[in-house]
Amino acid sequence: MRGTFPPGTQLGEVELAAALGVSRGPLREAMQRLVAEGLLRSERHRGLFVRELGAADVRDVYTARTAIERAAGLLLLAGDRAAAADRLTAALSRMEAAAADPVALADADHAFHAEFVAASGSPRLRRMAETLLVETRMCLAALQETLPPAAALIAEHRELRDAVRDGDAERMTAVLEAHMADAVGRILAPGPQVPAVPA
Repeated sequence: MRGTFPPGTQLGEVELAAALGVSRGPLREAMQRLVAEGLLRSERHRGLFVRELGAADVRDVYTARTAIERAAGLLLLAGDRAAAADRLTAALSRMEAAAADPVALADADHAFHAEFVAASGSPRLRRMAETLLVETRMCLAALQETLPPAAALIAEHRELRDAVRDGDAERMTAVLEAHMADAVGRILAPGPQVPAVPA
């Protein structure tokens, strides 16, 4: 989900199978799963298309992510906070290492959030978060260069990690909600976006 196929693109089964080097059967199954997850749309007698996300979709994706990540965060705080903070520190280190590369930074950002939810120990929250993180990629692919400067993005994630480490539910929730609201604002803002590479 790197924007190779922009929203609205029709996906040809034969061409896609050849490009990916897979047979059509497994590809068809995978594509039907993506339809079921809402990432592709199927039009009768026309085929499959990359789903287009409007403003309401973007808000909905981030509202759902906020709910899932808040629930995961509360589980983190009720569990082994030190172990969770260690996992988040490792994810944060990957973000820092990727700071100069916008694509790698976006990957590391998503990996941080995936780790945040995974560390909660809830397989259901993790499954839901995985789908929403793919939809988040779709939101960002439609509007490139939506990340804030790398230093600011990393600082937000460090603050989230620190709130988990310190067992501060109020701060964790506030940071998470502000982070998600900021993302929606940047994605939906008209005009050019702030480049992800720090000055």
